[in-house]
Amino acid sequence: MQATILPPVSPCPVRMEGHLDRPSRALWLIKWLLVIPHYLVLVFLWLGFFVSSVVSFCVLLFTGRYPRSLFDFNLGVLRWSWRVGFYAFAANGTDRYPPFTLDDVADYPARIEIDYPEQQRKGFPLIGWWLAGIPQYIVAGIFIGGGGAAGWTALTRSWGGATWFGLIGLLVFVAVLVLLFRGEYPRSIFDFVLGLNRWVLRVVAYAALMTPEYPPFRVDPGEQEPAGTLAMTSGTTVPSETAETAPVTPPAATTEATTRPVQWGPGPVIALVLASIVGLASLALSAAGTAGIVLDQTQRDSSGYLMTSATRYSTGTFAVVSASYRGGVSGDVFVPRDLLGTVRLSVTSSRPVFVGIGPESAVNAYLSGVARAERNNFAVKGTFTTYSGAAPASPPTGQSFWSASTLGSGTHTLNWTPQTGNWRIVLMNANGSGGVSAEVSIGARIPHLLTIAIALLGAGILLLLLTSGAIYLIVRERR
Repeated sequence: MQATILPPVSPCPVRMEGHLDRPSRALWLIKWLLVIPHYLVLVFLWLGFFVSSVVSFCVLLFTGRYPRSLFDFNLGVLRWSWRVGFYAFAANGTDRYPPFTLDDVADYPARIEIDYPEQQRKGFPLIGWWLAGIPQYIVAGIFIGGGGAAGWTALTRSWGGATWFGLIGLLVFVAVLVLLFRGEYPRSIFDFVLGLNRWVLRVVAYAALMTPEYPPFRVDPGEQEPAGTLAMTSGTTVPSETAETAPVTPPAATTEATTRPVQWGPGPVIALVLASIVGLASLALSAAGTAGIVLDQTQRDSSGYLMTSATRYSTGTFAVVSASYRGGVSGDVFVPRDLLGTVRLSVTSSRPVFVGIGPESAVNAYLSGVARAERNNFAVKGTFTTYSGAAPASPPTGQSFWSASTLGSGTHTLNWTPQTGNWRIVLMNANGSGGVSAEVSIGARIPHLLTIAIALLGAGILLLLLTSGAIYLIVRERR
């Protein structure tokens, strides 16, 4: 019977391999502790990866070329991450501790290679090309666990909540349990896990614009790529049928700029990460400045106040009391009086209610032993802290320590200029009876908001320009 000869498989521009290296039965139980130093470094490296990808996107948009230095940095981050993942919870394929380097380590059992794209698309088609990867991002999210958490967040319309195991993590957990009790890593699970990791890597490289080739919707299981193992020289692949016997043919000679990868030492890596952190800070400043300008120009009421939405307070006790305010802001944070300007409380109720602001010591003495409900923030929805007690000895209108107060039904306002000292806001029925119910909103003029917002936006733009220049110089030195 004649054997069927399959056509050769062309190498994928994104290639990954991992060779099972006889992991021990129980070391995986403490690998979470052993990889902490790597995770601390990778947090900053992935921060740099994100900024580098954004910068590369902008360059690609106009030139169609991915900056080679940034490409090699991003490739180094992926290599480092895959070695750590292969050692720990993405495969647990080896007990050999991963090295701290962005470079390719040819004798380590986990390796990655990505062909540098000499020319890519530019302009508007680039945006559509990237968005075409959304189905891939969903699938990759399910593999690594983010897809389930994102789905839960969208379903509940809230942040946090469920943190779901990805398919990769679940399979590795099953494999290490088998390894613990039987002393053998299930080869079928390992091969499938490698295929899933290979899929995720292709999607990440595509999302980071490191390859123009759309990731295939298929799992390529096994330790090595379908087209062969990665050669010792970057960018070449040894066919799997002759990987052990055939000599490796080096790639054709080309210019040095396109064949030799850029070396990233500790100094340039640290500089790029620090520049990335400063760049993100500049984006935060710019966003804060823009938000301040929008608030100042669109959210003021007819009297020039920035007010919160009305919050209903309803309690069976005799008073609703705020936390201590110092300098006009909740908590122990001091804010200069001129920054807030005049503070306003707007109260709406169907029965006469009293709202007043008084010194903390006097309010505490007046409400000592009185049943009351306290809130940390008078302007944000939240839970009460209820204190049991009796009715007040006299109604709030009979007290003389109030710095500002108002009384009535319907909608009425209280204006107060913040003063030095600790203050508390009190909401009670006018006659001091129980069962307080009213809607309250609080705000302030904040007269210098526009000036502060423009200053923040200007500082953010200036810092972003300086950061961009620093990143350019770092990348230029790497060429």
